[in-house]
Parts: sequence; structure tokens; C-alpha cells
Amino acid sequence: MTPWTATAWRLDREGATTTLDDGATMRLRFLSPSMARLSLRPAAGWREPRTWAIAPEPGRDVPWEGRARDDDSGFTPPALQVFDADGAPGLDAGALAVTLRHAPLRLRWTAGRSGPLLAEDRRTTAYLRSARTGAVRHYLQRDGAERYHGLGDKTGPLNLHGRRLRTLAMDSLGYDPEHGDPLYKHWPFVLSRTPQGRWLGLYYDTLAACTFDLGCEHDNYHGFYRHVEIDDGDLDLYLMAGTTPGEVIAQFVRLIGGTALPPRWTLGYAQTAMGLADAPDAQVRLHAFIDEIRTHRVPVSAFHYGSGYSMRGPRRYVYTWNRDKFPEPQALNARFHEAGLHVVANIKPCLLDDHPAFGALACDGGFVVDGEGRPVVEPYWDGQAAFLDFTHPAGLRWWQEGLRRQILDMGIDAGWNDNNEHAVQEESAQSHGFGAPMPIHRSRPLHALLMTRATWEAQRERAAPGEPVYTVTRAGPPGIQRYAQTWSGDNGTSWRTLKWNIRTGLQMSLSGMFNVGHDVGGFHGPVPGPELFARWVQACCLNPRMVMNSWKAGNVVNLPWMHPEVAGIVSVDVVDDVFVVHAMTSCVRLSHV
Repeated sequence: MTPWTATAWRLDREGATTTLDDGATMRLRFLSPSMARLSLRPAAGWREPRTWAIAPEPGRDVPWEGRARDDDSGFTPPALQVFDADGAPGLDAGALAVTLRHAPLRLRWTAGRSGPLLAEDRRTTAYLRSARTGAVRHYLQRDGAERYHGLGDKTGPLNLHGRRLRTLAMDSLGYDPEHGDPLYKHWPFVLSRTPQGRWLGLYYDTLAACTFDLGCEHDNYHGFYRHVEIDDGDLDLYLMAGTTPGEVIAQFVRLIGGTALPPRWTLGYAQTAMGLADAPDAQVRLHAFIDEIRTHRVPVSAFHYGSGYSMRGPRRYVYTWNRDKFPEPQALNARFHEAGLHVVANIKPCLLDDHPAFGALACDGGFVVDGEGRPVVEPYWDGQAAFLDFTHPAGLRWWQEGLRRQILDMGIDAGWNDNNEHAVQEESAQSHGFGAPMPIHRSRPLHALLMTRATWEAQRERAAPGEPVYTVTRAGPPGIQRYAQTWSGDNGTSWRTLKWNIRTGLQMSLSGMFNVGHDVGGFHGPVPGPELFARWVQACCLNPRMVMNSWKAGNVVNLPWMHPEVAGIVSVDVVDDVFVVHAMTSCVRLSHV
């Protein structure tokens, strides 16, 4: 890779600018006394000219077609103090200050002009580009005593120091809960704790896949460092300083549009299982489930349909109902409501190649397409399928119309956006981009965000004035928290998973995702034994999302009463007693930012 070289920095009222050797421009702008933005605009213009993450103005969402990357609205730049640092210019905004050097190009960040060090670019080379691959790298000095957190749904210990991790969403069924990577989110945000106890957040605003090396790599000629490699995207970095992790996370969440306040019922215990909706007599089983709730005195707040309601034989067709298994879905959903349960349905953004709507939607351009304009058809669940393009009006329209007709009109309260990683392998694949085409490697995580928004907005049309709207998504980039709850995906059933999922949940909170949880009892793998099952319930009742979800051999379902020897703990001592506490503590946490 080739390092950039720079001309002398030119200072102005809001920051500074320098011109790089290939004609690119690096621009530094302070957005508040504790936040700055460092952007590197290529000479030919942005590769990613729009962002869907940055939404700093309360109550104002990002346009569907994205926010222009050059748009600086929504911020109030502070007054800056200029200082000299051994011949190099410095800028002090109050809680954050920077020293600027250009030979070599290097920035040094401190907590105010005379405050402790927060971060420093690598002293040899810090900003590199690859003409061969289009990749961009940013290197920082690394102190062995620093702690690194964030990056979304990461596995293993909370301190990520020493690991190499990717932000590339995958359908990670049965992942290793300690070492597995990547999982479901694209979340390029790192929260650092310095040896002096100060905190710094770094958010790289890109939809391209990123690889974060947090001390795994070592090169004798460059000392100790860490770096991020952005795969053919743009380097557009937001830095946030604070004396506590909460101060930094609060700034980050405000930057990306805040957190949706969920309805209270979504914070209670909920039940789902693929085995129930997949069964040939699914409607009969669900009526029996409602009866068992009353028998066992379990306060269930919601039932989440697995995708089995849309199955024809072994194949799943989104926005269809199997009337053999569900002859009267509206009556069944009405009975759920009579029993005090809300109803949520699993929905998937991919159409099998023999789906009834496939041909018409392909003609309308509603799928992600290859270089020849043909739908990209690849393996997905039960066969070959194409992903919807949520940056195309036809894809968006079809999605929302199907949600209204086949989900909401059936008496279901909310959509559960699942399997939405858009893991397209075809290199020529592209998204419509609302008229400005985007290659899939720069739009892949965007589809999960827009799918979730489309679901949320269609539901909002039906909601009463002032009523919170609930949806849930498995995948997505920063911005999904404006609309949805999320979780750690298709976890396994084991003591090891229980242990490490707790850390993954905390890591998501440290990343700015607070409305989170795990599949109680484990989704994949063996049926949990009595003690493991009880411990899962006890641990997960402390999360905002507490959903018992499973996919076990022989259609065995994780249910609160599955082990009589611990049914008292699960059904009464834990679920009943903590129900109010669980809801209250979750609300406090969610409203804090």
C-alpha cells in the first residue's frame, strides 16, 4: 500500500484542511467541544457520496435516498483556540484538541490542549491507499494498557485488545460464542479507554466491509500499532471524547439518530420457536400453547411466529400463508390478543426463484442485480433465491404492500426482520441506489437498515397517535437503533454460549445498541438440560429482549414448562417476580441516551 503525503495544513474557523499528493483532500472539522470529524475525500469525489447513519437533528430522519456526505448541517461548531506544539499547529475545542503534522501526515488527539493523550496516529505512516484493491487504511499508535470495546455483536471478552475483527454481516447459525467472527452487524465503532482512564470513540462512517486489527499484527519497523482497513470505501471518521464511557456512547448515539423508545409490552417475556410454526398442525399446536400459558401461569407478553407459516412443503415463501397449516390465521391471532399477547411475524427479504411474485418483481427491477441487470440468484434457505433491493422503489413498494396485506391485515402487530444480511457473493452485483447505482460491497448492510425502516414506517401508519412502534432486526449498520430491537442471532445451546453471550450483549450496549437480548435456552444445538435452561432464563430476564426461540431436532421446542423440576423457577420465581423489574430497568436504560 502507498502512504499519502500532504501539504501544510491550512487553518480556518472550524478546523483545518490539507491537500494530499494524489489530489485528495483531508478535512478536519470540529462539531462540538468534544467531537470532531476527519474526512479524506478522493480527488475523483466520494466513493460513498451518501450516508444513512448520520442523523444529528432530533426528530429528523435521514432521507430515504441518504444524506449527502458533504452535508454538515445539524452541528454547532465551537470556537477554536489555535496553539503551537513544537512548530506544529494545534486546535483546541475545549474537551478535545488536536496537533496537526504533515511530514509525515499525522494527528495527535488530547483531552484539551494540556490534557492527557487520547489517540495518536502511527508515527511512521498513518494513512495508506491501495491502487490495486481500492482499500484504505488508518493506523494509530497502540499502548498495551489501552482497552478496546465496541464493533457491535462481537464475541469473547469485552476487551478486544489483541484481536483482528471484521464488520461484515453474515448468517452465522451456530457461531462460536467466544471466537466466532463476523456475526450479523456492520458496526465500525471502537470505544477506547486510555491508560490515563479517559475514553475516546472512533466511528468510521462507511458501508464497506472493515477489518479492525487491534493489536494482532506487529511489524518491527513501525512499533506497536492498531489499524482499520476499509474495503474500497471512504475514510470518514468521527471522534468523540469523554471522561466516562457513557459520555462517549451518548455522543455516538445522538450522532446516529438516537434510540427508539419501544412499547412496554416488548420488554416482557415472549415465546417463539420454528418447530411450532413449521409443524403440519401448526394452528392446533398454537391454540394448545395458549391454553398451556394459562395452565402454567406464565405472563407471556408476545408470541413471535417463525417463518413456518409461509412454508409450502420444505420451502418458505415470504408474505404467503400455508392455509393447510393455518386455515384461520386471523381467528388464531384474535385469540392471542384475547389472551393478552401481542403477535409478531418473521419476515425474510429474499424470494425463492419459484415464488409467485418473482417474475413480476424481477421485471420491475425490485431485486439486487448483476452487471447485466439480471436478478442475482444464489443459495438461500430452501433453494435458490434473490434478495430484494430496498434502494429501489419497486422493492420498497412490494415489501410494504406485502407487510400490510399479509401481516398487519391478518391481525399481527409487528414484523420481525430476519435473515437480512444480504450476503450476496456475485462481485458484479449492484443496488439501484435510488437512481445512483451502488456496488453491493458498498451497499450490503444498507439493505437491512432500509428493510427495517420500511417495516417500521408501514407499522407506524397503523399506530395510534403517540403510540411507540416496535420492530426487530437481526442485521444492520448504525442507524437500525432508530427503529428496532436486535439480538445476538442464532446462538447455540451450551454453558459456554450462555457465558459468552452475556459479554456479547454488553458489547452491543457499549456499541450504542441497548435494546438487545439473546435466544433464551439457545436457538441451535441440543435441547438444554434443566439447570442450563433455568440459568438461561435467569440471565436473560435482565435483558430488554427476552424471547425464548429455538430450532431443535425433532421439532422439540424450548418452553417455560419443558422441565418440570425447574418449572417453578422458570414460570414463577423468575419470570413472574422479575417481570416488572425487568421492564422498568430496561426502560431506564433505553431512555438514558
